[in-house]
Amino acid sequence: MALIQLDHTPQTVKVCLPLYIILPDPGKMGDIPLSQRKVLYLLHGLSDNGSAWQRYTSIETIANEYGLVVVMPSIGRSFYTDQLNGQQYYTYLMEELPSYLKQVFGLDPKREDTLIAGNSMGGYGAFKAALNSPERFAAAASFSGALSVAILALNPDDPRRHEFEYVFGDLSKLEGSKHDSMLWLKKAGQHPEDLPRLYMACGRQDDLYPLNQMFFGAAQNFGVPIEYVEEDGRHDWPFWDKHIRRFLTFALGEPTTEN
Repeated sequence: MALIQLDHTPQTVKVCLPLYIILPDPGKMGDIPLSQRKVLYLLHGLSDNGSAWQRYTSIETIANEYGLVVVMPSIGRSFYTDQLNGQQYYTYLMEELPSYLKQVFGLDPKREDTLIAGNSMGGYGAFKAALNSPERFAAAASFSGALSVAILALNPDDPRRHEFEYVFGDLSKLEGSKHDSMLWLKKAGQHPEDLPRLYMACGRQDDLYPLNQMFFGAAQNFGVPIEYVEEDGRHDWPFWDKHIRRFLTFALGEPTTEN
């Protein structure tokens, strides 16, 4: 297995960002070239960077079992959004990063070989990508996702309010905007047959549990099929470590010796 950390300066963001990549052992590659391997984009939460999944979970072991390439970008505290200051983090994730990986590593997976998942803020980013560009992904997952930013407008005392205004602009206009997950669900429900397979999980002791219940209820109302798991658990890495494996089993089946 190769563990790669590199720093690059995307034109969409104009600041040097660390990027972390897991490549499976050559023995797990079989006769399939790297350009055709399955790729998982794995997104971090608000207080982390792209190294978090590698440091806190068993993703290396899991990736090697599946012969899976894992790409872990660093997005700062951007909520995977093209910000008002001109830093286009969402465009980086969706456009510039895949192009960069193709140019540098030859990674060019087909839709059926491309997955995306994330925890907390990363869950928001993963579902944002999957619901707005369903033609790009075979499956997507949110673990304890911050699946609504529109509710930020309801809490004027939130100490992070000014930070979020820097990211999104006027918070009173979030509802019904391109940042609103309810809008994504509404559009996705018009053609549910075109969607990737969706998985979400949240612990009942998680502060974001009500948000996840609300999101799942809305998905049902809009006709968006999601595999939803709730169980005892908190907003922590042991919970996310458990569910990254469950998601990959859901999306890819059990790993086999042929991978």
